[in-house]
Amino acid sequence: MIRKGKKINKMRGSRSNGGGSVKRRRGAGNKGGKGKAGAGKHHWSTTVIENRYYFGKHGFKRPQKTIHKSYPVNLNFLNDKAEEFVEQGIATKEDDVIVIDVTELGYNKVLATGSLDIPLVVKSPAFSESAIEKIEEAGGEAVEL
Repeated sequence: MIRKGKKINKMRGSRSNGGGSVKRRRGAGNKGGKGKAGAGKHHWSTTVIENRYYFGKHGFKRPQKTIHKSYPVNLNFLNDKAEEFVEQGIATKEDDVIVIDVTELGYNKVLATGSLDIPLVVKSPAFSESAIEKIEEAGGEAVEL
């Protein structure tokens, strides 16, 4: 119910201020304590229901040093952007072959999605087997760092 005035104003002059028997509102003992103080047998069901996920230890977290994160790049991306990389100075052109080091682009693995139209020499810490095949079919070379 929405009140126009505060309850205390409405109950002004009344002995119990709308709290029923005066005995029941007497003293700090009826507050039941602050927070979870003294809640030995009281409020236990709510404590368990609210905090059931916070009791005890759960699971295992691997040390971050042991986790190897893979940042892959696809061949179609390298094929499309090869000329741009040469213009920007990220890749170099040796004879008719473009040499791309994917670690300079922020990647550490080459995957085989797409196809190559031009011969590329791709340097990377890791390759998928099918990526190596496609690079060599196009007349390029896959160099593992």
